Amino acid sequence: MSIFLTGASGFVGSNLVEFLNTNYTIIKYHRDWQILLNDSIVIHLAGKAHDLKKTSNSEEYYQVNTELTKNIFDAFLISDAKVFITLSSVKAVADEVVGELTEDHHPKPITHYGKSKLLAEQYILSQKIPKGKRVYVLRPCMIHGPGNKGNLNLLYKLISIGVPWALGAFENKRSFCSIDNLLFILKELIERKDIPSGIYNVADDEPFSTNDLISLIAVSQNRKYKIWYIPKGVIENFAKIGDIFHLPLNTDRLQKLTGSYLVSNEKIKNVIGKPLPFSSKDGLLKTFKSFKS
Repeated sequence: MSIFLTGASGFVGSNLVEFLNTNYTIIKYHRDWQILLNDSIVIHLAGKAHDLKKTSNSEEYYQVNTELTKNIFDAFLISDAKVFITLSSVKAVADEVVGELTEDHHPKPITHYGKSKLLAEQYILSQKIPKGKRVYVLRPCMIHGPGNKGNLNLLYKLISIGVPWALGAFENKRSFCSIDNLLFILKELIERKDIPSGIYNVADDEPFSTNDLISLIAVSQNRKYKIWYIPKGVIENFAKIGDIFHLPLNTDRLQKLTGSYLVSNEKIKNVIGKPLPFSSKDGLLKTFKSFKS
């Protein structure tokens, strides 16, 4: 059985190739190729990632996340391929969450990244799916694992050099997604015909606070950690000053560091009918231990 894969060189794609390579023939798509599908499975992972430094041209998001997805999906519809899986994002729905994010939330993305992902979702959902084909749109939250170079790596480096965490007074809960749990879900969608087409959130079971993450980082390093519980009002006032003088800590960054973002994974777990193989704690510890090398 063969898989037509886009984004094979990315974090998720490279892990997926290693995970499935012994059982499937992987055909890796390149941007200069004409899209011709004769494969039983299409997994579309290529995308323009969220730019934390805000230096990207906004049009790039729509060219890659929206238009490329449309082109790949159109080719799937007229091909003999039976399964289409694409990675969207929880940011296609909301940048901030009150309560817990489910698949029923009305989408209101703020960034070009989120808007471009939502447009791709809407296009897919607007098309008639031929009989015998299955279509899955996955919305993962922050994906982590060995080799990941995102925000968790930055937090790890901060704790590694002994800098105390000064935002301990802020209590938050955030959902994360282990690469191992995501790969498990992808394999289930590929191999089983009883899972209905649709949109599914993907997240580990238990959310973690930033204070919890710092504790886990310290455990992975076998060292003590320092958390300062400076009153919230003091930190919030300092962040407002940061807005004026363009300091590293401003109100926007404070919200990202201390805000909650809970994502429900109940829908995907119910249709799979199996527990996720990795607990949130084990997945995060595996990620943090990989940062040592």
